[in-house]
Amino acid sequence: MRSITFEATAWGGHMAGQHVDIRLTADNGYQAQRSYSIASPAGRGPHVELTVERVSSGEVSEFLTEELRAGDTIELRGPIGGYFTWNPSISSPLMLIAGGSGVVPLMSMLRTRNRADNKVPAKLLYSSRSADDIIYRDELDRMAANRDGFDLVHTLTRGAPTGWKGQTRRVDRDMLAQCGFQATEEPQIFVCGPTSFVETVADQLVSLGHGESAIKTERFGPTGDKR
Repeated sequence: MRSITFEATAWGGHMAGQHVDIRLTADNGYQAQRSYSIASPAGRGPHVELTVERVSSGEVSEFLTEELRAGDTIELRGPIGGYFTWNPSISSPLMLIAGGSGVVPLMSMLRTRNRADNKVPAKLLYSSRSADDIIYRDELDRMAANRDGFDLVHTLTRGAPTGWKGQTRRVDRDMLAQCGFQATEEPQIFVCGPTSFVETVADQLVSLGHGESAIKTERFGPTGDKR
């Protein structure tokens, strides 16, 4: 994983949860394009942070994580998307559910909440393969320690280290019922991760009584492309 900050001098600002397209053009004219979620808090910039997971044989991710150097110029288009976004003026509880690198746009929401000094109750249920795979772990721990209405729950799916105090299984209906908000609290819910993870979690949330209109989802395939 690499977090990369771009200086976008013409940036008009973005909302928490939006993404950008990055296009690479080779000397022979060949082009490759991928979409990446914005990790930085909502605002006018000019700095835009992306967190990129290196995908094996991924043309764009390999370049961004291994070859890109400070001072390089790159083609970036955005911000894109208005559906999967959160505004700190909304007073409903905020429920965030992430699988792997799906935490990136949700981190933008949490950073926006902090910047706005927003005290809306918020929870993040974050599923990772192992403790070493947890993105933003130190920053999330600091956020949880602020005791400003934000609760953090980790779950690991491929074994846990000695002394681990979080969950140790895939996100399921019981975990959502135990760690999330009740449907009667009418939370805004954002789910992001691999396609199968997102679809399973969304179905389980509906079975717990949450309205489909309250659940916003964003998913990505094996190449890391947004869907």
